[in-house]
Amino acid sequence: MNLQILPLQGVPFIKGGEDLGSVLIKVLENSSVSLRDHDVVVVAQKIVSKAENRMVALASVTPSPRAQQLAINVDKDPRLVELILRESIGIVRQKKGVLITRHRLGFVAANSGIDQSNVDHSNGEHALLLPIAPDRSAQKIRATLAEQTNSNIGVIISDSVNRPWRLGSVGIAIGVAHTAVLDDRRGDTDLFGRVLNITVSNRADSIATAALLVMGETDENIPVAIVRGLTPLDGLDGAHRGNRPVEEDLFQ
Repeated sequence: MNLQILPLQGVPFIKGGEDLGSVLIKVLENSSVSLRDHDVVVVAQKIVSKAENRMVALASVTPSPRAQQLAINVDKDPRLVELILRESIGIVRQKKGVLITRHRLGFVAANSGIDQSNVDHSNGEHALLLPIAPDRSAQKIRATLAEQTNSNIGVIISDSVNRPWRLGSVGIAIGVAHTAVLDDRRGDTDLFGRVLNITVSNRADSIATAALLVMGETDENIPVAIVRGLTPLDGLDGAHRGNRPVEEDLFQ
C-alpha cells in the first residue's frame, strides 16, 4: 500500500447556501490534483455546516430555565448552552468549563459538537452547529464529484473530538458516502493462525484522522484532503455504524 494524503489548496471561504460539491469541482479544475478511482475525499465539517446555513447568532437564542441553570454550573454562555441542549439527546458529563453530551446523531462530544473557532464574530457572537444529516451531505457531495470527474470515490465529512482516555484531539467521520465505516476482521487469523474474535477497525475514523494531519485545525485553511492508495472497501451504511450502542457504553 502506498498511502498518500493530498491537501486540496485554494478552497474559498464558504458562504451559506453554496453548493459545496460544485465549489470543489471548480477548485479541482484550478489545481494540480485530479480524482482517481478509490480516492476518499475528506471534507471538514465546518465548511459543510457553513454551506448548509448552520450558523446561529447567539443574539437570536433565548435560553430556557434549564439552560440558564446549567450555564451557571458549567460557566458557559446560557445561549450557547441552550443550543448544546437542543442538539443533544442527553448530558454525559458536566463540570465547570466542561459540558459533554450525546449528540442527536448518536456520538459523544463536547458541547454537542458546536464550534465557535474560525467563525466570523464581527457582527456579534455566533456558533456553528453540525449538519442536520451529515451522511446525506456526504452523499450529495459525492454525487457531484463522482459525476463531474467520472471517478468512483468515497466522501467522508470529518470533525475533531477528544477522547476520555487520551490527551489531544483526533478526527472522526460524522458523515460517510460510498466507503466502509468499519473493517470487520473477526474470523480472520493473525500471523500465528490464531482466530480473531474482536478485531473491528474503525476505518472511516482512521481516514479522518490521517487527513487531519494535513488539514490542520487552526489557520491552515485546508478544509479538504484526498486520501489515496487505500485498499478499496466500499460501504453503504453511513457514519452511524461507528457509534457504540448506548447499552455497550461502560463510561457513560
